Amino acid sequence: MRVLVTGGAGFIGSAVVTELTGRGHEVVVLDTASGGGRGAADVRDPDAVRAALDGVDAVCHQAAMVGLGKDFADAPAYVSHNDLGTAVLLAAMAERGVRDLVLAGSMVVYGEGRYACPAHGVVRPGPRAVADMEAGRFEPRCPSCGGELTPGLVAEDAPLDPRNVYATTKLAQEHLAAAWARATGGRCIALRYHNVYGPGMPRDTPYAGVASFFRSALARGEAPRVFEDGAQRRDFVHVRDVARANARALEALRERGPGEVTAYNVGSGEVRTVGELAEVLASACGGPPPVVTGEFRLGDVRHVTADSARLRAELGWRPEVGFAQGLKEFADETA
Repeated sequence: MRVLVTGGAGFIGSAVVTELTGRGHEVVVLDTASGGGRGAADVRDPDAVRAALDGVDAVCHQAAMVGLGKDFADAPAYVSHNDLGTAVLLAAMAERGVRDLVLAGSMVVYGEGRYACPAHGVVRPGPRAVADMEAGRFEPRCPSCGGELTPGLVAEDAPLDPRNVYATTKLAQEHLAAAWARATGGRCIALRYHNVYGPGMPRDTPYAGVASFFRSALARGEAPRVFEDGAQRRDFVHVRDVARANARALEALRERGPGEVTAYNVGSGEVRTVGELAEVLASACGGPPPVVTGEFRLGDVRHVTADSARLRAELGWRPEVGFAQGLKEFADETA
């Protein structure tokens, strides 16, 4: 199969390229970066996209501006890169008759994760109040009784509630892909990544992930600074496992009917905390222990962890890189 990978020179995209090539697929890369001998082009450029689609059987769309960003002034850039770029790509696919798409989605479309109240069952807490967070009260409360909540795993049928600009653009990408599939008879699998980490992860930028921030601090001989109280629950999934999920999704598309769109969570299945990530990474790097700061960022959610049972059951995917193994490898990259 000849596959176009947008963002194929990036962190996740390059891992996808490696995985697809290893499976015998022919890969075409479209990326703004020109590293590794790949030509530089922007997914928002219709001519470049049409040229890249020549002879292509399927598209793996990884190109995006990622992370929470600095402030709302980033909104136009996020919308341009993520939503305009996706619209340009889908329009060119419609024109060229390319009907198979794997879309890099994100768990951020859920907002807060799944919570249960002893009195009211499953509930959807609203955004956390600034006053509560300033006072160190980080846990969401039941919107009905104000009681304590128990976090659980989020399935793909959970209500969608994006709570920052990046999350909003990722949900818009899914809606655009669904509209494209209905209009053209295309087939799409959206992979909602949880917290991806691993070799090649961007560092020292406002848009990097928390694992990258911690590792950069440790490389400077500094303690990782953990926001809130460090008890935020996440699912950290290794980039090679994410790449394998993309390859399996591309192969599975051939079995789908026209207009079919399916979302899958991609997570390790291991619930970890941000504080635990910092501690294990600091130990692996031989650096100072983390410092819990109590600081917070508006737009961050407290707990969101994946239920990846659908991906396992329907596509036969299983994560292969464990938390300790993956973080040791990640730490060794700084050596």
